[in-house]
Order: sequence, then structure tokens, then C-alpha cells
Amino acid sequence: MRSPSFTIKFSNRKVSLILLPFAFCLFTYASAPQRVAILSPDGSEMSEEVSERLTSFLISDLKVLDMDLAKAAFNSKPPVAPFNMTIDEAKRVGVAIGCDHIILIRTANQRRNASGRGEYYEAYAVIYVVSVRTGRLIHWALYKSEAINAKAATRFLDVTVPEFAREIKAKIDSATKSEIAESPLPPMEEPPDPKSPEAKNFIAPIPFRRIKPEYTAEAAFYEVPATVEIMVDLDAAGKILRAEIVRWAGYGLDESVDRAVRQMNWRPAERNGKTLPMRFLLRYNFKKVDKQPL
Repeated sequence: MRSPSFTIKFSNRKVSLILLPFAFCLFTYASAPQRVAILSPDGSEMSEEVSERLTSFLISDLKVLDMDLAKAAFNSKPPVAPFNMTIDEAKRVGVAIGCDHIILIRTANQRRNASGRGEYYEAYAVIYVVSVRTGRLIHWALYKSEAINAKAATRFLDVTVPEFAREIKAKIDSATKSEIAESPLPPMEEPPDPKSPEAKNFIAPIPFRRIKPEYTAEAAFYEVPATVEIMVDLDAAGKILRAEIVRWAGYGLDESVDRAVRQMNWRPAERNGKTLPMRFLLRYNFKKVDKQPL
């Protein structure tokens, strides 16, 4: 179950002289090996082992930073929720470490019991790949294996690590290229402080019909509490121009929030009776709700 809460003219010649060095810098950045920090904030032995094994498969294509040094930089001022960071938090962490991308790993090996199947063990690894350039979660994946005992489940999961590496490398390559080509955000007014003069006769954007994002089956199965934040650009007619997740969680929750927000019909912001474009933040809190005893 879920309880999401809704919170609200140069000549051509001159141009070429300027752009060529810039284009060269972008090409150099895109083609250079990306610096990657692999971290296991949960501190479990299994997560450390997966991190080391993953490093051995990525080190030929990426510049993987020393794990102890990266961990020390991360732990100097760790985020409160390392698997549920805002893009600003992710940027700060990446700058402190000195990397281009962060790979966060969380693992577990749990005993399960299913009707008609009996007892078995599930080993899983949750992988978060974060771009330091944008702070975005560019890849999220959950890999798992099941077996009759914990040791066998872990061994089967270990065999899957090369698959992790291939997917991570492809996502980093793709994200690096797309981020370089991205245009900066255009300026847009944001909701004023309620006590400021700008708040007088101001009406914030509001949906005509609110849609609750789904608490996904995957998040429910692993009992994941999370907060997802999305920044929305709305034009003066109430049309969504852009929406970006600015606090990510994985488990399909980011996509669930994005989908719900885009399905809503919005009344645009107003000031003195005149509609205006607006950039605003929405926050959704997800948590497992325990069933009440009968």
C-alpha cells in the first residue's frame, strides 16, 4: 500500500572561432574515460564483494577510483538517504569524491517462503548509477537469484555481475553524450515566498484532478520507503512543458510519479487574474502501510 502526499548577431566566422574550441572540449570530455566511484553505503560484506567484482569488469573501460578513498570522501559528509538523494545532494557527493559518476550498491540475502513452493533463499543486488554532472539517476536495476540455500543464491547472483557491468557502461556512455548535447534551462518564474510582496494576488498552479502515483509492486515487495520530487514547468495555458525528477528513488517510483503528474490536467498559475508560466516542485512520500489486525 502507499500513502503519497502531494506538496506543491555574430557573423558566421566569429561564431565558428568561438564554438570550435568549445566543441573540442565537449568531444574530449565525452571520449575520455569517465571517472567512476563504486560505493556500498549499506556496509555489508556482500555489497563490498559485489563492488570489488564489478570493479574488475569496469576497470578496462572506465576510470574506477580507489574504493577506500572514494568511501572516505563519501563518509566525510554522507547524505541522510544515500539511495534516495536529491540531484543537488548527488552533485555535492560526486564533487567531494572527484568523479563523473557514482555507482551505489545495496545487497541482501533473504530467506523467503512461498505457498506451494516452501522455503528458499533470494540474493539480490540493487544498482544505482548517478551522473554527477546532473545529479540524475541514469540507471537503476535490481538483479536477483533464488536457490534452496543462501550460499547457492549468492553464487548464482555473482555470475550475473558481468551483465551489471555491460549495462552500466552502456548507460554511462549514453548519458554522457546526451547531457553534453542538453540545452540549459530557460528562466522561468517560481512560486514566491508566501510572505513576499510577489505573493499578493498570486494563485499557485493546481491540478483539476489529482492522481495518486502507484506504489509499485517492486517497492512494496521490498518494503521501500522513499520520497520522490519532481520539478514541473507549466505554461500559461496549463500545459506541461517539462518535468524532471529531482529526487530519485528507483523501484519504478520515479516513473510512477512522472506518469501521474503528466496525466493530470492543470490550472496555470495566476497573478492579478492573469495566467503565467511557472516552475514548481511537487513532492510525493511513499511508505509501506502495515495492515491493521482484524
